[in-house]
Amino acid sequence: MARPAVGATPHRCIECGGYEYGGAPTCSACRALVDGIVEDEWAAFLARMEAAGEPDATALAELVAAEPDQHDWRVVDAALDRLICPDCGDRLARGPLGCAPCDLAHGFRYAAIETDRPGVPWGNEHGVRVNVSVVRRPHVTSPDELLARRLTLPLLLAGHLPTTAEAQRMSARIRQAPAARREEVIAEAVEEMLRRNCLGGG
Repeated sequence: MARPAVGATPHRCIECGGYEYGGAPTCSACRALVDGIVEDEWAAFLARMEAAGEPDATALAELVAAEPDQHDWRVVDAALDRLICPDCGDRLARGPLGCAPCDLAHGFRYAAIETDRPGVPWGNEHGVRVNVSVVRRPHVTSPDELLARRLTLPLLLAGHLPTTAEAQRMSARIRQAPAARREEVIAEAVEEMLRRNCLGGG
């Protein structure tokens, strides 16, 4: 499934009840949607390269990983998923924090191309890719950051980018909230931004 169009109203996930994409990584339906953002672009890349068969795809993954600054970030992330870390044995860049090859590959992935879609604020695509990266690599992120990143992902996918003031207000609300209420607090802030920016509210 392709990611939502710019300006689309976020839909509720039938599995977790939150907005689609925002339940990842624990919600399997949302996790599949997030992975689809990367996998759809990889499939299109393979079609463009007229790759056929696993050997071609593996060779392309190695090529992409060696020159991340030449490719869209989704293609780079998908390529890394297809390579195995020589140290930890996990997918490259997805291993534990402190695994040198994974940490290096994770850093290099940010050299990839980020192209904002028409009609979105400058930097929206960077926001999408950072949130997707965090959600797909949750074990190296603090629980609070993972919570904020996953719950705001549906907003970013709809083409919204929180302003500095909105981000500061959300951060302050998170810091002030008891740990048990932080998910509720972020969800409320997301709803407010949705009403202002995606649902036609004032």
